[in-house]
Amino acid sequence: MGKTCIITGASRGIGKEVSIRLSKTDKFDNYVLLARNLRDLEVTKSLMRKNLSITCLALDLMDLNSLEDTIANIYSKYKSIDTLINIAGFVDPKSLLETTLDNWKKTFTINVTSLFLLTKYVVKYMKSKGGKIINFASTAGMSSRPGWLAYACSKAAVISLSQTLSEELKEYKIKVYCISPGRCATDLRKILAPEEDPSTIMQPEDVAVFVENILSDYGDILDSQNIVLRKQTIP
Repeated sequence: MGKTCIITGASRGIGKEVSIRLSKTDKFDNYVLLARNLRDLEVTKSLMRKNLSITCLALDLMDLNSLEDTIANIYSKYKSIDTLINIAGFVDPKSLLETTLDNWKKTFTINVTSLFLLTKYVVKYMKSKGGKIINFASTAGMSSRPGWLAYACSKAAVISLSQTLSEELKEYKIKVYCISPGRCATDLRKILAPEEDPSTIMQPEDVAVFVENILSDYGDILDSQNIVLRKQTIP
């Protein structure tokens, strides 16, 4: 059946560009693209290399009860899960006094809890022969971000989770990577910085190139650390 890669948040932004970029390589035979909007996933699929098995699944990460069956069904179809790339994210930036419990819960459910559960369910199948897991955090999780309370805290949690799992899963020959992009021209970034000119910052395509490198032999030396990606601005 060949090698299988699961990508969350594949309908737009970094997830879309990673899906397209990897499909141009010979790293995987099968791709499973996950996001809420099936129509947008089909657009991503249309831009990927044609002689591949590509499954698009509409999945709401707020529905935690559906995640275990989703992964089980993927494994049942392809008999292998070799790489999981957790890119999907949510942001509704608020300060402490503006942050509601619903805001906090939704942010952590999508950015942390669903990632934890997807990883757990994938590892059940991956541990027999090893694999790679790439989690997307953010530089927002590394320093003070006033007004972005829930988002920044959730990304700090992803960094910590990834570093812990990198050590914990070594016995199964599973490598865990954490990527923390800086300012990147995505829809999520538009919510955080609506006045910013997206042409002046890092592009999703740039991040996709780095993900491709991580999945090469070169990437074997980069696990267990928080990998920061930034575009340097020259005045």
